[in-house]
Amino acid sequence: MRVVVTGATGNAGTSVVRELASDRMVGEVLGIARRTPELHVGGVRWVAADIDPGGADLDALFAGADAVVHLAWKFQPTHDPVETWRTNVLGGIRVFEACARAGVRALVHASSVGAYSPGPTDGRPVDESWPTHGWPGAAYTREKAYLERYLDGFQLAHPELRVVRMRPAFLFKEEAASEQRRIFAGPLLPWRIVRPGLLPALPAVAGLRFQALHTDDAARAYHAAVVRPVRGPFNLVAEPVLDTAAVARLLDTRTVPLPAAAARAALAAAWRMHLVPAAPGLLDAVLRLPLIDAGRARDELDWTPDLSAEEAVGEFLAGLGRGAGLATVPLAAAGTAGPGRSGRE
Repeated sequence: MRVVVTGATGNAGTSVVRELASDRMVGEVLGIARRTPELHVGGVRWVAADIDPGGADLDALFAGADAVVHLAWKFQPTHDPVETWRTNVLGGIRVFEACARAGVRALVHASSVGAYSPGPTDGRPVDESWPTHGWPGAAYTREKAYLERYLDGFQLAHPELRVVRMRPAFLFKEEAASEQRRIFAGPLLPWRIVRPGLLPALPAVAGLRFQALHTDDAARAYHAAVVRPVRGPFNLVAEPVLDTAAVARLLDTRTVPLPAAAARAALAAAWRMHLVPAAPGLLDAVLRLPLIDAGRARDELDWTPDLSAEEAVGEFLAGLGRGAGLATVPLAAAGTAGPGRSGRE
């Protein structure tokens, strides 16, 4: 089996290529990224290629592939949504259509919990039938939702191509800590003091709760989706549901209540001054995300996470305090990221 992975050098990509390469049934893993990494993974061949319109000849790269795992995503610049749309939406469509032309048998697409419409008011977890219209005020959720709509028509036009949509909760691992700090917090977050007992307090935004998953656990689900004859969407998540108090316990600190409106106003001001990369619309979206249930992944992929959500976040926080990373451009350790490292996988 030959598998191609786009966005192979980022948080999800590095875990997915390692997981696939460990399977003896997978004869070759082709990892595609904008820049060839220094990272060596046995069984993985790297190719530098761009999925943007006018970029690489994807038909040639996908020729002879049994499956394509599409993970490539550009998080920044948040001040230029046209640029992220060009990569994430138009580039994603190029990947989908190239799969059809190249005769690829399976496409596994990285959607997200962010593709979902705001959750039910009673807070009950939703399954994969919940609407995927995203939140219109955030580029990330708009783009994820748009690709869901495109795939609705694409899979009807190409029934011979097995299309799988993975909708994971927030993915964390130690080696992705520096990348995620750069993507969402920027230089204002003093990463060296993100250690138990060093932070004096943690703002507790009213209404904020989230679900998490270790990236390596997500990679096992992607692997299962490649090798099993499944189709359609799969939620991926670990228990328990987390809030700021749970994170504060991991950091051995206290929380300070912060109204959501005040948090948004502060974030918006910092974003307008280019002090933080995360746009305020993303906070709006996170506060409205539904809780998701991973029953279908458990039943059809025979998948359950090895680590709890707390363990995944705890590992990320430990990596954040150490400035952890990997030898790829997106995952470069703190203090080594140079110009151009904009959170693109």
